[in-house]
Amino acid sequence: MWDVNAAATMPALASASPSFASVAEAELDAVHAYLLFLTGDRAVAEDLAGETFEKALRTWRRFDPRRGTARAWLCAIARNSALDHFRSEQRRRRREEHYARDVSTVDDPAWGQGAAAVALRKLPAADREVVALRIVLELDGPTTARLLGITRTACSTRLSRALQRLEELMRDDDV
Repeated sequence: MWDVNAAATMPALASASPSFASVAEAELDAVHAYLLFLTGDRAVAEDLAGETFEKALRTWRRFDPRRGTARAWLCAIARNSALDHFRSEQRRRRREEHYARDVSTVDDPAWGQGAAAVALRKLPAADREVVALRIVLELDGPTTARLLGITRTACSTRLSRALQRLEELMRDDDV
C-alpha cells in the first residue's frame, strides 16, 4: 500500500532544500572569516573562499541538509582547502630550501661579476627565483605566479620586496 503522507511530503522536502545561490550569499562572510582566522592572510583567505565555493557548487547535489547545516558543510570544505594550501606551501618551501642548498653561489659564472652579482647571491632563494623568472627570463606575472604556485598578488609583492632588498644590498655594498 502506498503511504499517502510520504508522497505528500516529497515535494515539500524538495522545495525546503535551499538553492546554492541563497546558501552562498548567506554564508560567504562566515566562510571567509573562518578562512581568515585559519590563514591569517586576507588574500589567501579570499582565494581559498573562492576555491571553497567553487568546490561546493560542483558538489552541491551531494549536500544533505538532514546531515548538517550548510555552514558546517561549507566550513568542512573550507578547512580541507586550507589544509591543502598549507601542505602545498610546505612542499614549496621545502623545494626552495632544497634548491637553495643545491645552488652554488660562490663564484658561479651564471651570476656574473660585480656588485649586482654579489647582491643577488645574498638574496634568499625565493627572492632570487622571482627575480630570475620575472627580470632575467622576462616571464609575465601570471606565468611566474603559476610556476611558483602562488597568487599573482603574492608574486608581485615578492618581486617588489626582492627588488627593494637587492637595491638595499647594492647600496650597502657601495658604502
